[in-house]
Amino acid sequence: MNFSDKPDRTSSKAHKWEKYKGTDILPMWIADTEFRCAEPILSALHQRIDDGLFGYTCPAHDTDASEAVIAWCQRQYNWKIEPSWLVWTPGVVPAFNVAIAAYCQAGDTIIVQTPNYPPILAAPAINNLNRTCIGSIEVEGRWTLDFNALEEAAADPKASLFIMCNPMNPLGSVLNQDELDTIAAICRKHGVMLCSDEIHCDLILDDVPHLPASAHPELAEHSITLMAASKTFNIAGLGTSFAIIPNEKLRAAFNHAARGRLPSVTVTGLTATNAAFRHCDDWHQQQLVYLTENRDYLVTEINKIDGLNAISPAATFLLWVDASGLKLTDTQAWCEAKGVGPSAGIDFGDKDCFRLNFGCSRDYLVEAIEKLRG
Repeated sequence: MNFSDKPDRTSSKAHKWEKYKGTDILPMWIADTEFRCAEPILSALHQRIDDGLFGYTCPAHDTDASEAVIAWCQRQYNWKIEPSWLVWTPGVVPAFNVAIAAYCQAGDTIIVQTPNYPPILAAPAINNLNRTCIGSIEVEGRWTLDFNALEEAAADPKASLFIMCNPMNPLGSVLNQDELDTIAAICRKHGVMLCSDEIHCDLILDDVPHLPASAHPELAEHSITLMAASKTFNIAGLGTSFAIIPNEKLRAAFNHAARGRLPSVTVTGLTATNAAFRHCDDWHQQQLVYLTENRDYLVTEINKIDGLNAISPAATFLLWVDASGLKLTDTQAWCEAKGVGPSAGIDFGDKDCFRLNFGCSRDYLVEAIEKLRG
């Protein structure tokens, strides 16, 4: 696989490129990569398409895909999960909204970390519930949660659910054992459920492990973990993810809340997930090497530009850039005027920042740096 390729995505109507269509702005925003899928995924999809029939398929009957997820969790995280724990979902966004419907009552408060993925920030209001935001703090050159703020928020009797990202989006930190222990202790002390969005967990660039929330002994019966092959293997358009819910009652409540709300996952998504988790380890490792080099280049060059600052992310293909040094009222407009289209920081909860996607050819990063310097 040549990760330096720059495929023409015009014919696919890719959302990432359609946004700035007809301009000279380089799109570096939405979180999908410019990497062509691994050949085993493409081969499996071709075979499925050649079958020629795309009728209703119950995901529970696709035991190959379920077994691939189970083997992946064992191999990647040393986490032994049971087939019954798996609930297939058409994306993590509908999944955490269903979790809210399943585990919250009218008048409840949902805790979210900030800055954060915009659909997570929007989810409480969409479900007519309250939201309490807890900030992130920099400790020794690394972003982490403000645990004092989490303790205070969780102590609110109305707080029923904490939705977090691990690895963090957009900050790129990976929770360590002490941090997960602290989250578990706070949530258990105050009776707060945890919903952990871990969609980027297979994109860890530093030598640190991923610790799934529901694998934690204090959280196994009080949490839901959301994962997918979509970000790692660039198959987000196939609409397939999964929730892992060890507690039978919580799983039943989730399934009940999903009735009439969630469509089934796609047959192509099941096929691609199965192939990704079974046959693409080499491609995955090569991608991590390329992304690490991209990250290191981009962090170094961004920090050479007056007014910009970035902390190297331990995971994801996303860089959170602090532009407060520019002292501007609209950092997004500044970037776009330079010819670069990032994700706007205000959407994540911080107007003085922006997020850059480095899941692309190095040539695009060089071009972006040249534009931002100019």
